[in-house]
Parts: sequence; C-alpha cells; structure tokens
Amino acid sequence: MRQSYLLHLGFLVTIGSALAFSQSKAPSLEERTNRYFQNVRGEQGLALAFLREMPKGGDLHNHLGGAVYAEDLIDYAARDKLCVDRATMTAVRGECDRGCNPGAMKPAAECAYRDQSFYNAVVDAWSMRNWERAREPGHDHFFAAFERFDLPFENHIGEEIARAVKRAAADHLEYVELMHTVGGMQSAELGAKVSWNSDFALMRDRLMASGMKEAIRAARQELDQDENAVRRELACGTSARSAPGGERGAGGEDAPRSIGEMGCNVTVRYLYQVLRGLPPEQVYAQILMGFELASEDPRVVGLNLVMPEDWYVPMRDFDLHMRMLDYLHGIYPRVHISLHAGELAMGLVPPEGLSFHIRHSIEQGHAERIGHGVSVMDEHNAVELMREMAERKVLVEICLTSNDLILGVKGDRHPFPVYRKFHVPLALATDDEAVSRSDMTHEYLRAAQTYNLSYEDLKRMARESLEHSFLPGKSWWRDIDHLAARCGGEPASAATVSGSCEAFLAGSEKARMQWKLEQEFAAFEKKF
Repeated sequence: MRQSYLLHLGFLVTIGSALAFSQSKAPSLEERTNRYFQNVRGEQGLALAFLREMPKGGDLHNHLGGAVYAEDLIDYAARDKLCVDRATMTAVRGECDRGCNPGAMKPAAECAYRDQSFYNAVVDAWSMRNWERAREPGHDHFFAAFERFDLPFENHIGEEIARAVKRAAADHLEYVELMHTVGGMQSAELGAKVSWNSDFALMRDRLMASGMKEAIRAARQELDQDENAVRRELACGTSARSAPGGERGAGGEDAPRSIGEMGCNVTVRYLYQVLRGLPPEQVYAQILMGFELASEDPRVVGLNLVMPEDWYVPMRDFDLHMRMLDYLHGIYPRVHISLHAGELAMGLVPPEGLSFHIRHSIEQGHAERIGHGVSVMDEHNAVELMREMAERKVLVEICLTSNDLILGVKGDRHPFPVYRKFHVPLALATDDEAVSRSDMTHEYLRAAQTYNLSYEDLKRMARESLEHSFLPGKSWWRDIDHLAARCGGEPASAATVSGSCEAFLAGSEKARMQWKLEQEFAAFEKKF
C-alpha cells in the first residue's frame, strides 16, 4: 500500500514537473544566440565567422588617412607616376628610374609590380605588416607610415572613401564617421597668413575677413566631387539592386549582393580633422573651419583634433587648444566635438603629462566622446573622472588593436574592463584599420576573447555606437540602459511600427539608423 502510494506520488511529481517545464518560457532568439556564441567564443574560426556576420552599428573613430590599404596606395602611386625613395620608403615626385633596375634608389612606384621584394618592402613601410616590436617602437613605425604615403593618398579621396565604405559593408556596419580634413590645408594656409593673436575674437574676425567663407565654399565643392566619385566607384543608383538605401535585390530578399552594392547602404558622415601639431594660428583656423563647416554642411557632423598626442607641440599647446575649443563652442554650441585624449602610456611623456588630458577635454574642450582614453587611470582622481563620464554619458571610442601596436597596451593593462565596471559608455572602433592591418570584425574578436564578452555585451556596444553618433535627431531609445523605446514601448525589432512611430522615425535620422540596426539584429538572431 505504502509502495503504491509512493509510486503514485512520484508519478504526480513527474507530471507536474513536465507541465511546469512545458509552461516555462522558451529562450528568446537573443538568448539562443548568446548561448551559441558562448560555446564558440574560444574557437578562433567559428567565433570569427559569427562576428563577421554580426551587425555592428557604427564606427565612430576611423581616420580616412589610415583606412586605405597599402596595396591600394601602391596602385594610386603607380597611376600618378610617382617614385619611391628607397632611403625613406616615401612616395615622391620627380625623376624616377622607370627601367626598374634592382639597385635604383628612386624606382618608379609601378616597379613594385615587377619586383615582389620591393612590393613587400613598400607594403611593410606603409603599414604595420611584418613590423617587429624588438626592432622599432610601434609608435614610431605607425606614425611614420602616413608621411610615406601622403602623396598617393591626397589625390584619390573619393576612391578612398569608397574603399572604406566597402570594408564597412563587409563588416556589417551601417554607419561610419570618417575623420577627414575636408578641403585639405586651405584653412591652415589661411591661418598662416594671419599673425597669431591670443584674442580669440579678434583672430576669428581676421580669419572670416581673410577668406574663410570662400575656403568653406571650396571645401564643400570638393566634398561634392569626392562623393560623386564614391557613387561611381560603388555604382550606386545604377540599378534597382544597388540603389542607395535599397533593401532588396532585383531577385528578391535572397538575391546575392556584392560588397559594392552593400556599401551603397552604409551611411557616411565626416568629422573635420584638425592637425594639432601645427602653429597656433593654423590650429585655430582649422578649428574655426571645422565649426563653420559643421554649421553649414550636414555631411560634416563635428570635429576632432588629431596627430600624436605625445608630440612636442600637441603637449605644449594642449591647454591652448582646449581654450580655443571652449571659446568657439560658445559661438557654435550645436556643433559636436569628439577629442583624442589619453592616447598615452607611462614613459611616453612625463607623468604629469598623463594626468589631465581626458578631464580637460571633457570639461573645457566640451568633448562628447573621447578617442582612446588609455591613460585614464593616470589622471588625477581617476575614479571620480569615470563616474563623471558615466553620469554625463561621455562615450569612449575603444581602439584595442591600435592601442596595442602604438602604445603596447593590451589585456589587463588596458582600461577597457575598468570603464565597463564604472558603466562608462563604450564602442569599439578601428582607428586606422588599414595601417594596423585590421578591421571591425577583428576588433570585436579581440574584445570578446580578451575580456570574455558575451554576445549581449557586444550587442550593447553596437547600440552605443549609434546612440552616441553625431547623427541628427532624437534617439530611438528613451532609456538605452533599459531598452525603453520612445514609441510607446514598441519593440524596435518589430517588422512594422505604428503611425506615430513612423512619424517619429521620419523626423530623426539617428532613430532610423537605430531601428535599422534592431531589424538587422532580429534577422541575425534567427540563424541560431
């Protein structure tokens, strides 16, 4: 009797457990995708294949000058009939040895096509390929590369933007902010004609009266020409399949699309790039040009100061540059600012040089985003600073490969996990992907494997990249921390949205981009 009772009770418990299991919530697509990635994260090939296809939002820290692979630059140099000075491995103009003699000190660039060892030497000099840390500091080799290929780079801007866009499409990015000195050195040359005066208002008046408006008009026309070249290179708008913004190929949703066609759907905006290693009058003129250009041309969404932070002039004039930004921000308060700050490491500069750049860039330079931020723990009151960054939602553009190659900072020496601990917004970025011989997919792979990140962690950074982009309009998210949408709580991954949400999306380019990313996440997660 007792045994029969226990068997009956066990049967009821089993039935109850089965019912409870059947009524439990099935894992969501995101949870299933996360479990898959957790299983393959340590397997290089499978993790790479997963991350290659993963939607990644935007790349907010991408220098156009470093986004072009050396192989393409050799093609441009050959087309422009340039020479390569073997002593410095620099592309130069002038008389070349076009006979391609092995001992020639100044062979034509096209000789690289006939001499593989010469070709290899140029690629290695114009990038970090085959660089050896024991032979030469990464910092020195990296920055020297830009001077070596400057000539072939400067004459092919449209094609180079197209190359960067194609690579972004291959990485499943939908948005790129390219740092680019639009109009070349026009503003710097204008500044050189105006003697320096520490009265910023007077300097602005002099520059505006000396041709700044004309320089802006010329820069916009040049950007028009470059973007026309991009469209030609990508063949955008030449068919239904390649029309910019198109979502389907002529053969339907499953029709294959080339990288060029995908590139037509990548949105590109520009950050005006100021060369902070120039004399004060030229830096000020470039900063003014950036503010003015971003005020007039919606393609230019902000500005940034570039060149190595540890070089003499950028270190000497750092506070002066922040005061320039502070003054001009007061005149152009709607222009966005992202600043390189903390791309430093102990030993590169004296300790005091590490202690304030990030804080001053935010508090005085009005930076909404910080590029690199590697030396944050060497700042005065570092913990307080990170709390301030989290509260003010100042995003850090994390460039892991670049920081390793240039600064030798990686793994647990990098502040990435500390930023995460203090809830500072983060987004992965490529910096100079072609010089570094990397891409966004490998930045995601490095981050995931180095710091044990989940798919949800990576997804969060992709979302943050668009949340902190300088695209116009309100965010789709009322509260990105809790993924609360503005449109009455409607899920961003829904196939359709209400009329009110359609109206909201129509009025915000940023929200449209974010909604598109959620659609891409939903499609990606169905594969798992």
